[in-house]
Amino acid sequence: MVVGATVKILSALAVTALASNGQEDPLAPLPEAQRPAAPLILQPPPVALPQPSAPLTGFTAYKVRLSALARSAGVRDATIQAVIPYLQLNGRVVQLDQAQRPLSTSSNAPSSFGPYISRHITSSLISRGYARYAGHWTNLSRIRERYGVEPAVVIAIYGKETSYGSITGTFDLVEALASLAYEGRRRSMFEGEFVAALQLLDAGVRRSTLKGSYAGATGYPQFMPSVALRLRADGDGDGYADIWRSEDDAFASIANYLRDAGWKPNLPWGVPVSLPANLDRAAIRSAIKPPRCPAVYSRHSRWLTVREWRAMGVRPADSRVPDNEMATLMETPGAYAQGYLLTTNYRSILDYNCSNYYALTIGLLADAISRRG
Repeated sequence: MVVGATVKILSALAVTALASNGQEDPLAPLPEAQRPAAPLILQPPPVALPQPSAPLTGFTAYKVRLSALARSAGVRDATIQAVIPYLQLNGRVVQLDQAQRPLSTSSNAPSSFGPYISRHITSSLISRGYARYAGHWTNLSRIRERYGVEPAVVIAIYGKETSYGSITGTFDLVEALASLAYEGRRRSMFEGEFVAALQLLDAGVRRSTLKGSYAGATGYPQFMPSVALRLRADGDGDGYADIWRSEDDAFASIANYLRDAGWKPNLPWGVPVSLPANLDRAAIRSAIKPPRCPAVYSRHSRWLTVREWRAMGVRPADSRVPDNEMATLMETPGAYAQGYLLTTNYRSILDYNCSNYYALTIGLLADAISRRG
């Protein structure tokens, strides 16, 4: 048939055309040279995997702990972020703390109080103390009515702590406390005080105001931050307790501290006594083991009434302490008298600073200031 012949002819022509291109089998793969180029596939650049950073060490790592402590105590995050990342370890603070050597008062045969008393009760301290005593008398009288504490004792503490406001310390309190906490000698205490300092910032106290001693005491009363938070008081009636710039606020705060420590109104801290030659010291030795400051309290006898002391031949220089009042005897070589009968108010002064040298100085300086008036 013509149609079949035509198809055969066309097929033959197709085969001939393919053969002329070098490919006899239309189903066979093209020669490599005739194959189209493979499409270009762009590969993404290699991704640099994050390398583990070096672990935080030293003070930098410790600041993470300080942040956690502050946050758990309710310190505002804004305060934490504004302060803690920028803290530096203060080597001078650590050095001073490590060099500290407490003044021992544990000797069974106590050395004379005389040299210490002579250095810390001077005519300058007495005269400058009386100037504050007289110049602030109106407010001091109100403070005595409110807290029951004798103004002369308040002034004596102010004079002893800061030389009447002239030496309050220049260390950045937050940095100093963080450094002491990191050092670790009294870590728990200083961590708490560090957090309290941040809480003072939260309460509106400026960072530039929080200056103090290397050990963390601040303001005219030299309060630790936790004490400042709890016991600072308004003494000038302006509605704000500013222990850094207001002397009257400082006086009220010191009185508030002593009252909180158990101060009893209308009772002196102690009274000088003369001792009989035959005093039986073994019979009056205290058997109480104090929970704190054992070296300090080891100098104190057991508690007896003033009447009982009189019966033993111990003679008070005056009658300021009633016969029914309890008192303990401390012998004080070189400190103007053979000894002193000490009331519970002396213990309140010891709460401020647990040292017999300190507390006796406060009591005697206060007496000298009040006598000057």
